[in-house]
Amino acid sequence: MFSAASAPIPPSDRREEKPLKVILLGKTGTGKSQFGNALIGKRVFEVNSSADSGTSECHAVTKRNGEITVVDTPGFFDNCRDEADLKPEIVKSITECSPGPHAFLIVLKVEKFTEQEKQIITKIRELFSEEAFKYAVLVFTRGDDLDEGERIEKFVIKNKDLKELLAKCGGRCHVVDNKYWNNNQPDCYRDNQFQIRQLLYTINEMVKQNGGGCYTNEMLQEVEREIREETERTGSREEAKKNVFNTFLKKVDNIVPDMLLGGLLGKTAMVKVVRSVVFGLIGAAGGAALGAAAGALAGPLGIVAGAAAGAKTGAAAGATVGGVAGGAFGGLLPPGNRGSGGYKCLPTDEGSTKPKDE
Repeated sequence: MFSAASAPIPPSDRREEKPLKVILLGKTGTGKSQFGNALIGKRVFEVNSSADSGTSECHAVTKRNGEITVVDTPGFFDNCRDEADLKPEIVKSITECSPGPHAFLIVLKVEKFTEQEKQIITKIRELFSEEAFKYAVLVFTRGDDLDEGERIEKFVIKNKDLKELLAKCGGRCHVVDNKYWNNNQPDCYRDNQFQIRQLLYTINEMVKQNGGGCYTNEMLQEVEREIREETERTGSREEAKKNVFNTFLKKVDNIVPDMLLGGLLGKTAMVKVVRSVVFGLIGAAGGAALGAAAGALAGPLGIVAGAAAGAKTGAAAGATVGGVAGGAFGGLLPPGNRGSGGYKCLPTDEGSTKPKDE
């Protein structure tokens, strides 16, 4: 397993119209799991209501008729999540959605747009590639908080950052309400069944516009190739995914969660780094790339230091030196405020840094 890469998977083999595979992304407390249950049509994802809990593990479920597979994820864009907890869940998301999702559903809430939410949007824009945005849809929860008669598009364009994110997603935007819009509402717009039908139509149209297949990149194709080889060996795709997950996770000790996310979401440098580390393609160039990417996450001067160290001593040293150099010379935040990927950890509206309700 995980030897030097062979030829990429042909595009014809990546077209998987059934089931549609979607991955839910967002911070803790947006109601991802409850929205996932609405998509599936029954309660399959655990919904937590305490103030310091939410989805803690990546979980994939396929609707009974095989129409859609939903991959629910922890708060990958949270600023205060522990790196050791996040990394295995990102790797699991990569193996669960292989060879790639048909849609990234970016889940946000209808709420006052704070500095914390602005940082989440910034992080999404930095980690998503332009190609991945072609497969992205914004989904807002807490739709009942919209003003009477207001549509979600009007809410979005009130804020510059949300408006720009919507444009990145090709104008694709929907709204649900996990509490009040469940059964045959008099206003069809404020009805989850109506909104989910509209969302599924949007996803299907988006898939058509994107050539009929799922989103993928070189790293995801390598993962799919490994899963197929393991499936042939074991006779079970589920067992194959577990084996590939375990091997993948062991290989990424020196890779920060944001770099793994960037690999999933198609950022070119990060795709190359993760692909090189996991699939045995490390050399001087691979070490330089890893050091440069790690330094870029920590600060601008880390790029140069990390690349130089990586070219000389290999990927791990490049990443370390790049990160240290970037943090020491290019970081904009004091050590006590650094979160994953250098983002500041801000308190919630309640004055706590704990995640909000799922």
